Amino acid sequence: MERPESVGSLTEVLRQGGYLADRGLATALFVSLNLQRPVLLEGEVGVGKTEVAKVLASVFGRKLIRLQCYEGIDTNQALYEWDYARQMLQIRALSEHQVADEAAVDKLFGPKFLLERPLLEAVRAGDQAVLLIDEIDRADDEFEAFLLELLSDFQISIPEIGTVKAETPPLVVLTSNRTRELHDALKRRCLYHWIGYPSAEREVDIVLIREPGISAALARKVVAAVPGCASST
Repeated sequence: MERPESVGSLTEVLRQGGYLADRGLATALFVSLNLQRPVLLEGEVGVGKTEVAKVLASVFGRKLIRLQCYEGIDTNQALYEWDYARQMLQIRALSEHQVADEAAVDKLFGPKFLLERPLLEAVRAGDQAVLLIDEIDRADDEFEAFLLELLSDFQISIPEIGTVKAETPPLVVLTSNRTRELHDALKRRCLYHWIGYPSAEREVDIVLIREPGISAALARKVVAAVPGCASST
């Protein structure tokens, strides 16, 4: 799908994908698409931050690549790892003469034995992907600093193979529940938008978009009985 030419057209595209975006969110996403800059979405749990990335991937026909952050996540878990089990099997299959061959040993650290993790996968996919970095506030300061460097140039250096660089960066969506304050350097790297809980009227609209077969009256009763039921969409 081609890039929308206006905020209004992007709002309609998202609506067709089942996401009702307000003017502020649609504007942030529109600028992000055109400037190829990451967008940072903050808000309480369940307001629909993650859903934004899912819908963007769906409506633009891109692959959704998700990196779920957590306390203690390190660069290997986010970038790549070597398939040590497969390497050991390969070593056992080598003859005694081959093991002594330096070239044969070097092949053990080639692309064949590389396990891609989300960040490397996204760099290789480029603009064919939407990279969702979910709950970045749960990662530690060191990982946040590493991520800041990656977002600046979208390239990864693998000592045994070389440098992998995205010709065109993927669309990047970062989410935060604000369990801790993110560093200003990361915020400056991204476009920012706060997603709050929708009003009752907006929740009715969300329910009608997701379940077009029901009546408006029934949607109002559902929202009245279960406030916040549509906020995760």
